[in-house]
Amino acid sequence: MSKPALMRQLPQIAHVDVNCFYASAERAFDPSLEGKPLVVLSNNDGCAVTRSPEAKALGIPVGEPWFKLAPRAKEWGLVARSSNYELYGDISARVMELLGRHSAWLEVYSIDEAFLGVKGEPEELLALGRIMKTAVLRHVGVPVCVGIAPTKTLAKLCNKWAKNNPSFHGVCHWDSVPGSVRENLLGKLPVDQIWGVAGRLSKRLNAIGIHSILDLSRADPVAIRDKFSVVMMRTVLELRGTPCIPLEEERIGRDQLIFSRSFATPVTTTAAMRQVLSIYGQQASARLAKHGLQAKVLTAYAATSAFSGQEQAYPSVCVPLPMPTADPLLLTRAAHALLPRLRDGLRYAKVGLMLTDLRPTGNQSPLELFENPHEERGIGVLLADVSKRFGRGAIGLGHGGIKSGLDWTMKRDMRSPRYTTHWAELPLVKAA
Repeated sequence: MSKPALMRQLPQIAHVDVNCFYASAERAFDPSLEGKPLVVLSNNDGCAVTRSPEAKALGIPVGEPWFKLAPRAKEWGLVARSSNYELYGDISARVMELLGRHSAWLEVYSIDEAFLGVKGEPEELLALGRIMKTAVLRHVGVPVCVGIAPTKTLAKLCNKWAKNNPSFHGVCHWDSVPGSVRENLLGKLPVDQIWGVAGRLSKRLNAIGIHSILDLSRADPVAIRDKFSVVMMRTVLELRGTPCIPLEEERIGRDQLIFSRSFATPVTTTAAMRQVLSIYGQQASARLAKHGLQAKVLTAYAATSAFSGQEQAYPSVCVPLPMPTADPLLLTRAAHALLPRLRDGLRYAKVGLMLTDLRPTGNQSPLELFENPHEERGIGVLLADVSKRFGRGAIGLGHGGIKSGLDWTMKRDMRSPRYTTHWAELPLVKAA
């Protein structure tokens, strides 16, 4: 059997990515934003994390602080939106559910991209890519591009071509592009444009004469492994069409969970920080419960701003938990171990919790003598369910349930309505 015939029988990988995801999610419910330069800002309305094509055309770089953009916003017609994580999360879930209808093999890689296992002739795969692209735009309202290839690395590369080259019309299949055209495109792209290669690594590759993706694809895989790593060797092999990075059905089973936030207004008292840690401990508990995980170690930390011009401090504490747990009471008590290390008067700009040594819930049953009486009551699950139904802040334990004094919470003055997750903010449609 010839190699092309064999490749058509093997699974191919489709990479689907939402274009300018945050900006596209905003436009899905506000058509007046179409055609306007739009930036979505980071936590506390700090800097631009997503830019619409029109904003990119103005030369606005990612990470540009909003206070620098605001004076010229009216001149440019620039619109800014605060990050609307509730909306983006729900839009993402809808996209992934829709993509899952087209393949039984789906890996959600991030909030705005996914890999799918697909099979078929080149014409069939191109048709499938167009069907997925059209379905997501029609039923969810956000534009996507699709790249299809024998490997993940090539699929992401095809997606990049589909997004930046209008002749592909948003869908690119590796085997449908003539070999001479592929080589030409690979030769034009610098090596830091490939998945997994950036910054310092690209400079090391440049130093040995590898400047383009085409150069990397022609490199000796063994020599690359010896000089760099097995990971880089896999990249070379993937560029040659040999699958080395398998599809993963589940990415939740990570070895740590970090819950970290910056404050809109610095926290300066231990009493206020107790409330912060209580709320974060309970939210971390809800997140663990959502993924069916328990943690054995909690690390709590705080930090002042490095740019405040005042005294700096970075206290932290590591607390081994008596047993694997997702119980909000135990996690909150452990987080409070940071309090004695804090100093009243210092302007803390950030606090975080890191949960490590994660394991599936019920994986190890403790002896009855050491059982946590709260664990079986499912308090963490209860908090997660109430928060999901009535919104974050609807319920809390102890200091985490105090409503006053929340001026430290994240600033989102330009947030659009949470159209799909809050009854009071549902969009209204009027028929003429």
